[in-house]
Amino acid sequence: MRIDVLGLQAFVSIAERGSFHAAASHLNLSQTALSHRIRKLEEGLGTQLLQRTTRQVSLTKAGMALLPKARRVFEELGASLEELRLDARDAGESVEIGCLPTIAMRCMPEVIAEFVRRHEGVHVKIHDNSASEIADKVQSGEAEFGITIVAANRWDLDLKPVLKEPFVLVCQRSSPLAAASSLTWSQLEGLPLVRISAETGNRILIDDALGARRESLAWRYEVQRVATAVSLVRSGVGCTIVPQLALDAVADNDLVAIPLRAPAVSRTLGIITRKGVPLKPATRELLALVVEALKRERLAG
Repeated sequence: MRIDVLGLQAFVSIAERGSFHAAASHLNLSQTALSHRIRKLEEGLGTQLLQRTTRQVSLTKAGMALLPKARRVFEELGASLEELRLDARDAGESVEIGCLPTIAMRCMPEVIAEFVRRHEGVHVKIHDNSASEIADKVQSGEAEFGITIVAANRWDLDLKPVLKEPFVLVCQRSSPLAAASSLTWSQLEGLPLVRISAETGNRILIDDALGARRESLAWRYEVQRVATAVSLVRSGVGCTIVPQLALDAVADNDLVAIPLRAPAVSRTLGIITRKGVPLKPATRELLALVVEALKRERLAG
């Protein structure tokens, strides 16, 4: 039996939008052409799929049974076409990924150095952006995978947690706090602090963990990037709270990181990819190197 792809496409579009008008507009067809496709599909199957009145369209029992199967056909077809497109694009000579700036500084130099030793001709582009920007780039296909904060995930992205790291207080080594083995948040009251912008995932995690208590802290300065916050601490204007790996990436002997408790706040890092979209072979290898590097950080911590 020949599969009526155009008829199935018309059927799915009507079922998902609830009207012939909306489906015809989506498919750039006239309603007459759309009706013809549905009639041809129903005649070929020997059963009615849609019940149409002057006000609405509903699925028959046969239509309800067909809809999930028809959707699966188009999902599998889309995934196959996307795989072919990826294989053909630049013959595998380009890889684009998203990565949090702190992880880009800490882990990616070593990872990229090893990757280019194995794939000398491959061009690598790293989007070192915020967590939400990384998710947008992976979702749109601009980045093949992202290294980001594990949070509420989007329905069309797969997420694999890899590493959990704590937030720490960063201060100058000459500070009276520098000798402490750990600090509670209440001990930070009155201390000039640099906070990260509310647009970042790090800020959201801290605010959610502290609740109303965050308002009792002396947030004197606000910046967009963790690296900027650390630079302000180095200048002596105050202290900041950042993920542990952020300070490790700076490797500054004049600064120290002190664990925080009551509550302890941490973030989980993971890998996001688009559901149903396979990675190119070179990208899979780069992803494996990234995961290995993150796991080494976990063991070192």
